Amino acid sequence: MDIKQLKFLLALDQTRHFGQAAALCHITQPTLSMRLRNLEDELNLVLVVRGQRFEGFTEAGERILAWARTLLAAHDGLQAEAAACRGQLVGSLRLGMVPLASFDPTQLLKPLAERYPELRFQLSSLSSEQIVDRLSRNQLDLGLCYIDQINTSYFEVIELASTGMGLLHDTRYFQFDEPELSWESVAATPLGLLSKGMHYRQAVDLSFRSRGLDPQPLLESESTFQLVQAVRAGICCAIMPVRSALDGLSEHMRVVPIRDATIHAPLGLVIRRTEPHSVLAEKCFAEARAIFGDKPLTPPHEK
Repeated sequence: MDIKQLKFLLALDQTRHFGQAAALCHITQPTLSMRLRNLEDELNLVLVVRGQRFEGFTEAGERILAWARTLLAAHDGLQAEAAACRGQLVGSLRLGMVPLASFDPTQLLKPLAERYPELRFQLSSLSSEQIVDRLSRNQLDLGLCYIDQINTSYFEVIELASTGMGLLHDTRYFQFDEPELSWESVAATPLGLLSKGMHYRQAVDLSFRSRGLDPQPLLESESTFQLVQAVRAGICCAIMPVRSALDGLSEHMRVVPIRDATIHAPLGLVIRRTEPHSVLAEKCFAEARAIFGDKPLTPPHEK
């Protein structure tokens, strides 16, 4: 058994496709299949349900996957620890963040990249619940999410800011002269919104309902990029964070603040307190605290 075999197994879990997993690992599909069969032979277990295509993992395969994640995390931690002993910070920081928030992630990534040129970044757009779950399973190093439901006994948090909302529009198609918009005027505008169930959308819907408003969005999507595309095409306007830097994507894009529009749950940077600890994650978290000048939230039992 070697580290590469475990990486191949996790790549298959990530892609759920033999060909895509092979491409992700920069090997041929026959090589991937052979190495996974070698792993099965060594463990004397069937890990993968095979048909004409990938059909999932066996029960034993799911249990081995959990160990593979732990072993690879320990391997990466060893490499990061060795680099730290040499005064370096190398590896890939896995950062999950909610799709819409009044925080531009480049405020964190740029100073880290400048200070540690060998550091790499993997960004994932996820819900707060998914971020907490993946942090717990060591599939993320840090998370940028809403922290109203975070248990600070298990997670350390740097509180960043509350998220104010505004109306993103393209001035070639829509004009708003007011410095602030009311929810009534926003409701009368063709709207593109995130899909229902997402934290940001829930806050938007609550703001409308509390004022007796029930607008019917012209477009709904799980993708911020698709909403911005629709705004640039003049199809609709979109309710976006006021400090998201989206209005800087084009000279025609503007965000007008909406009156009394704030997501009450603050945004925060989150790291898992429990083992195994990633040296890379801890160092980046400490750098973030220095950048943003915040204090970690105290666990309830320590208050």
